[in-house]
Amino acid sequence: MLKFLMFNFMLMMFVKSWGLIEISMLVMSFLMLLFGLNHDFFFFNLGFGLGMDFLSNILIMLSVWIVMLMVYSSQSIKKGENFYFMFLFSNLILLLILLLTFCSSDYLLFYVSFESSLIPMLVLILGWGYQPERIQAGVYMLFYTLFASLPLLVSLLSLYKISGSLSMGLMLRVGDSEPLLILWYFCTIFAFLVKLPLYMFHLWLPKAHVEAPIAGSMILAGVLLKLGGYGLIRILGIFSGVNKSFSWLWVSVGILGGLIVSLMCLRQVDMKSLIAYSSVAHMGLVLGGLVVGSDWGLNGAVVVMVGHGLCSSGLFCLANMVYERLGSRSLMISKGLMSFMPNLGMWWFLLIVGNMAAPPSLNLLGEINLMISVVSWSEIGMISISGLSFFSAVYTLYMYSLSQHGLFLNSLYSCCSGKVGEYFVLMMHGLPLNAMILKSMLVLTNL
Repeated sequence: MLKFLMFNFMLMMFVKSWGLIEISMLVMSFLMLLFGLNHDFFFFNLGFGLGMDFLSNILIMLSVWIVMLMVYSSQSIKKGENFYFMFLFSNLILLLILLLTFCSSDYLLFYVSFESSLIPMLVLILGWGYQPERIQAGVYMLFYTLFASLPLLVSLLSLYKISGSLSMGLMLRVGDSEPLLILWYFCTIFAFLVKLPLYMFHLWLPKAHVEAPIAGSMILAGVLLKLGGYGLIRILGIFSGVNKSFSWLWVSVGILGGLIVSLMCLRQVDMKSLIAYSSVAHMGLVLGGLVVGSDWGLNGAVVVMVGHGLCSSGLFCLANMVYERLGSRSLMISKGLMSFMPNLGMWWFLLIVGNMAAPPSLNLLGEINLMISVVSWSEIGMISISGLSFFSAVYTLYMYSLSQHGLFLNSLYSCCSGKVGEYFVLMMHGLPLNAMILKSMLVLTNL
């Protein structure tokens, strides 16, 4: 693992060369795929408190992939000479923190790097965001996350006092249902639920997405929301007894909250806001699958996290391409995009189809697993899940039909349908999203 961290450190010395960083990130993605997919070990690349298992490996590959695409999709920052070397430096620092988070084999190192990801993200929103409201969005994100993170630190220190170690491999399962344990359980998982985000604690996410630059939206949707799911997978095993008593609460809030958020999506007129709210709906189903504690739930949650990371990131790229040409992301203004940008209509359709979990996308595989896990836990869950699945299709098709069809206001036709770099970024989102389902057994048998 250290070789990739050192590679990342070396890139920080060349932040004034945009082209070199682009090529190096592509090479790093290729090497990560090459080294990560050929192993048969439970934990590998161990050393200096770092190590990877199959779950870490998948999310590290996703992180490197999304950060590489962030750089490729932010050409406007380079063209505008908008402090692009600082922008690249912030992205590389964020990638370094994500690598440390996903390959930590110690809970304290995981906590420090988990919380550190907030700082570069805040810099991206405040430095390269769009409207003056970005300050409010940054403050919302900062305080929601910090409010939930202090109880987690106290909880980890209590775990250290009891077990004498914070190593993930040595951690023991705590008791079942004492009142103090219940408080301890809530303090531990609350930070991850806010990061996921759980319905009722999700207000920071749409604000951060709408005000963030394209790179900020991509990394936020693609990787940073997955930190919450990853943390829950790592921590729920310790509190498995208490978790069984409260799984009904999280499944109810996650799935019913996702259903309410799906209805809210139908009222959105900002493309970015609609995509951001759809992330909350998807993550609600992921939470339901995780707390049930079955193999189906775990497998489905990981597959949906990867599929949603690629799909949502690609949709934010498309929304940004519309914004760069029209100067607006409003669905009321950006009508008839199929006549304005005909070639991009296909990519809109492919990513929209992925977002509503239609075949052959990776999201379909993950959502089938999650539905099986929740319904096997309680048959009443079928009602909410069917509503969630139906409205997921409704709001995605609503966004597609409203933006692609209709009469374009300015009567311009095909002035610039897309550049080669933009098609490259979209292909790198769409191809793995629809091709990885062919190797689904690799994921489902190794987790």
